[in-house]
Amino acid sequence: MNDEHPPVPRILTIAGSDSGGGAGIQADLKTIAVLGGFGTSVVTALTAQNTVGVSGIFEVPPDFIAQQFDAVASDIGVDAAKTGMLVTPRVVRLIAQKIVEHRIPCLVVDPVMVSKSGDALLSGEAQRTILEALIPLATLVTPNLPEAAVLAGMPVRTPDDTRRAAERILASGVRNVLVKGGHLEGHQAIDLLYDGETFVEFPSERIPTQNTHGTGCVYSAAIATLLGHGHPVQEAVRQAKAFITTAIRHSLPLGRGHGPTNPCAWIEWT
Repeated sequence: MNDEHPPVPRILTIAGSDSGGGAGIQADLKTIAVLGGFGTSVVTALTAQNTVGVSGIFEVPPDFIAQQFDAVASDIGVDAAKTGMLVTPRVVRLIAQKIVEHRIPCLVVDPVMVSKSGDALLSGEAQRTILEALIPLATLVTPNLPEAAVLAGMPVRTPDDTRRAAERILASGVRNVLVKGGHLEGHQAIDLLYDGETFVEFPSERIPTQNTHGTGCVYSAAIATLLGHGHPVQEAVRQAKAFITTAIRHSLPLGRGHGPTNPCAWIEWT
């Protein structure tokens, strides 16, 4: 692997492909490019989806997933990586193995479990494997409230619940937990970062729009890219929160369902 003074941070996204372009690999690569990183990818699944829902999932064979990972990491190199849709326990364990094997220095885990339209994207066994095998390797895990409830094994409905859930998730071995508060009620969307010692809140205006497809993907890809630039976790989250808020504010009314957020808005509106 060539690690000598890369001209830009090398950011690897390990996720599913979204044929509608609003989430997954497609959204990640847009985000990484806008924030000045060089994006590479390991595609774990192909999805037939649009703004209305997911109509099909084709799982990439694990051997080919491994081949993609080895090809990128052994030559181009990886300064930071993020995971999204991983589909099966076997794939989760494989990715965890490759993270260790290639000594990936910085990992953001977006525990993708359900699509914006409500379609299940991860089996219960795969969810448990993420908690046990992958999250302990992560620099940061970024669950929304339903995902935090699964990972923490408790209901998460209030701000106090988010703190207790963050503490439980951190106990699994991850270094930092960011519980996203978009599902809570209120005029602000408040995300909560916990590093084992301090809780830090990241509030933003709640923007009234149904065009939020890909929000978690864009947010986690932004954090990974900013970590790849060398920012500390708290600063990376702060900047990524501003990035995703801008992407939601200038989201795109495409399709008949949940339209996509707009990572490229960062270029035009900031």
